[in-house]
Amino acid sequence: METVKYEKIVNRLIKSKHIHESVLFIENMSGDFSYKNEYGGKNIDAPLLMASITKLFTTACILILREQGKLSLDDKVTKYFDSSILSRLHMFKGQESTSKLTIASLLFQTSGLPDAYEESKNSIKKRVLREDMHITFDEKITLTKQLKPHFAPNNLNRAHYADINFDLLGKIIETITNSSLEDVYKSLIFEPLDLVKTYLPRDEHDFTPTIYYEETAISRPKYISCCRASGGGISTARELMIFSKAFFGGSLFNKDVFYQLEKYNKLQATMYPIQYGGGYMRIPLNGIPTLFMGKGELVGHSGSTGSFAFYFPQEDLFFVGDVNQMANPALPIRLAMRLAISSK
Repeated sequence: METVKYEKIVNRLIKSKHIHESVLFIENMSGDFSYKNEYGGKNIDAPLLMASITKLFTTACILILREQGKLSLDDKVTKYFDSSILSRLHMFKGQESTSKLTIASLLFQTSGLPDAYEESKNSIKKRVLREDMHITFDEKITLTKQLKPHFAPNNLNRAHYADINFDLLGKIIETITNSSLEDVYKSLIFEPLDLVKTYLPRDEHDFTPTIYYEETAISRPKYISCCRASGGGISTARELMIFSKAFFGGSLFNKDVFYQLEKYNKLQATMYPIQYGGGYMRIPLNGIPTLFMGKGELVGHSGSTGSFAFYFPQEDLFFVGDVNQMANPALPIRLAMRLAISSK
């Protein structure tokens, strides 16, 4: 019965504007329930751009290194950078607050730092839509310094989604391990889980999938290779399923840590109804967006290009896939919510 409902939801999505290809893969933790829907030449083994789902991989590395005793979530961010790099990064109401930033501030998106990708008249996003481009970590830091922070670090009940938080985490991981982020992902995640089609492009010559913006297919290998810890990963629906089960099931790190990570704050209004915990999104299903028809929550992450990887603990179901449409970042969120509500 549920599969019929899923079919209807996906068919409605496919008929909507601008969906040229999509893939949906649903399983429970044990894998004895499995459903897939493939459209427009996309299948569960086809490469997809993870975009911000990559943040889950960065989170996993942070939690594994924490378990190994190599970092604490209370560590000051300034511990891992030359002072000249971070100087005046967080200037709030004329006060230098950079020294108050911790690894937890970045992981929980409670740093208050602005998002250079979305914010400002000439945001990174606007530039990327026009052309492919390289942007270095130092350039991202400079752009962030040109924007005003939204609040003081660790302001209770406040979170603001900004890629720079995870760009900083990626650099911290490299400093601690004395390795490239690509190699750390490989040793801590890809090899233990036997993920052979999941990777972080090292440069523009590594394959990156085409992304759709409305009717236009665009290729952005230069930019994607610069996103790294905040959004540069490539995977498949099948391998994202393996990773999602490992992330929430305790195969990569002790899942007791979720007790600390389950402190959720609302994000900026443009991201409603998404909340953010310790390195992942939470979407409550019992509020206005579902007309109070849902129960429980979705936890995981979506990507701005249409990718998604969510766990629905209430029914023990994982929803992963991609609708590959950059013009409407809310699409994968709405799809996952509809699938969860129909899984009663």
